[in-house]
Amino acid sequence: MFQQDKDIFNILLGAVSEGVIVVDEDQNIVEANSATEKMFGYPEGALLKQPLTILIPQNYHSGHDAHFKGFMKHKERRQMGQGRDIFGVRKDGSTFPMEAGLNPFSVYGNNYVMALVIDISVRKAHEQKIRKLNRELEEKVLRRTQELSETIQKLEVENAKRVEAEEDAKSALKKEQELNELKTKFLSLVSHEFKTPLSGILTSSILLSKYKLTEQQEKRDKHIKTITDKVHYLNNILNDFLSIEKLQNGKINYKFSSFKVSKVVNEVVYNANMLLKDGQHINYPENIDSFSLYQDEKIIELALSNVVHNAIKYSSENTIIDINISQDEYITTFTVKDNGFGIPEDDQKNIFNRYFRAENALLTQGTGIGLNIVKDHLENLNGSIAFESIENEGSIFILTIPNTSIV
Repeated sequence: MFQQDKDIFNILLGAVSEGVIVVDEDQNIVEANSATEKMFGYPEGALLKQPLTILIPQNYHSGHDAHFKGFMKHKERRQMGQGRDIFGVRKDGSTFPMEAGLNPFSVYGNNYVMALVIDISVRKAHEQKIRKLNRELEEKVLRRTQELSETIQKLEVENAKRVEAEEDAKSALKKEQELNELKTKFLSLVSHEFKTPLSGILTSSILLSKYKLTEQQEKRDKHIKTITDKVHYLNNILNDFLSIEKLQNGKINYKFSSFKVSKVVNEVVYNANMLLKDGQHINYPENIDSFSLYQDEKIIELALSNVVHNAIKYSSENTIIDINISQDEYITTFTVKDNGFGIPEDDQKNIFNRYFRAENALLTQGTGIGLNIVKDHLENLNGSIAFESIENEGSIFILTIPNTSIV
């Protein structure tokens, strides 16, 4: 293929965990790494000079030639089989679902196509299992709804005493439907919020393995940072879910101590500075060195961090986040002002509801549980959280905390 670079090329192919296949314009295999041979069940070197069709199920042969010629004509990177499932065939004749990314390239005047192949059998099996579970859940809900409907019909013909029972049944049905809707929304949210960072981690780990030279350290550092950031993000989501469970079950044990307000603010601002977008700036509050609290320090830090991080996340580049703090004999008030998206008026009544996200924030990463957790914690500490917001102008969040906890 390109003999003078063959040793280096083979080393690179062997380092890739996914299957890599290179074919020429005549659809003959000129290179295949060990991952490909293992995936398709062939011994070392057995695929070289073989036609590509030996890896494609017989029933796909008729249309494959036209697809290949069309791809070579346009020579654009793309996923193979867009909009449909594709399959490979092993040496023993068994088939398996796969994904293949096609990359055309030319070397010394010759045209080739490199395919990056991934066996997705496990993923497909999981998807099938999830579909089965969903069907079973739907059938169960349908049966339960039908049973409740029959019960209600019987109650309608009974005496006045049974009317009250009928109303109770309707109320129970409504609560069950709300619970099912909440579960569905929760599962959808978890799936999305975990899938996106996990995909980023997978991609970065794959790319990381490709940068082996000393001078590629900057690229390695970039992907290591991506992995680290997304792991921290996932860890924060899990901590939020654990906080919800503890709050619901009353398992929160607050740890009260005396501390300087500036200590909490310094920690929050330090961490927030690493999240700032280009041109964003945090105005540090003035004259707070004398402010102290007797509260749960970690909870106060969590509440302030959540509001400040939201201000950063929902504001564009080159904007200011203002933090102001005031304190009288009884109350300390934290005010965080941004120049961000703002909250639509129709959504403001639900902003502290669990899993709720405003209409203009749906494309921004988030779970919709942070403000709910903050509100519950502050109310447990006899504090409160409120806000003022105008869409497309910005928001002001006000945290009010008693200076001394009532133990």
